[in-house]
Amino acid sequence: MEESMAEQSHTSDPRILRRRTLQRDHPRLPPRLRPGMSVLDVGCGTGAITAGIARMVGPHGLVLGLDRDESLLTLARQEHQGFQNLSFENGDALSLCFADRFTVVTAARTLQWISQPEVAVARMRNAGRSGGHIIVLDYNHANNSWEPDPPVEFARFYAAFLNWRRANGWNNLMADGLFDIFRSQAIQDIQVHVDDEITQRGEPDCCDAPTIWTDVIPSLGPHIVAAGFLSELDRLEAEHCYREWVQSSLRKQTLQMRTVEGRIP
Repeated sequence: MEESMAEQSHTSDPRILRRRTLQRDHPRLPPRLRPGMSVLDVGCGTGAITAGIARMVGPHGLVLGLDRDESLLTLARQEHQGFQNLSFENGDALSLCFADRFTVVTAARTLQWISQPEVAVARMRNAGRSGGHIIVLDYNHANNSWEPDPPVEFARFYAAFLNWRRANGWNNLMADGLFDIFRSQAIQDIQVHVDDEITQRGEPDCCDAPTIWTDVIPSLGPHIVAAGFLSELDRLEAEHCYREWVQSSLRKQTLQMRTVEGRIP
């Protein structure tokens, strides 16, 4: 999404976004989808999840992916050009101007990067039709955990990551704030689901899922360094030590996530 004046710069790593799938990475959404539905995906990135939505609503449905990063939208259009029911637009969650248009409005891992999530939810609610659903999935970054404790170099990076986010006005407990935001918008039948991403050594994808941080450290790390929360040497040490630790010692990673859904009155 094009950055609004109120928001700080943030760029998502396409390597991470391309690995997403609808069923695995937004699991509460598929049961709400039916052929012929119209769906708005806010913060669609490279469109990996959005394309899964398009498959489920079928040729008589309509799916619009919105993002403020034009480079990600270029990838989305290139990689999913075969879908006739899917389109992508540059747009901002804080300035959505749709009204009573979509059966389902959703955002996954998006509000964590917005300093006014209550405004974004209000805009999303307005974009949905009466009786439709709004479904939001997000992190509680402050509650993520690893077993055993990660190396001190990564712990230093992660503390800087949380402090950098906090300084930008981004909620490190975004998931826990969603219920109250939904309720403030008079959204009905609100449900909160625990959807933690847990990976343990011995599982087929154990070595893949925790490597998200080996992508985050080089992609977001320079922003954290530039903002003065970490030195470049510390960033490089964190990247090296975490990569080795994942392969040798990590037993379990828990990324705390919640999905909050409700009905639009």
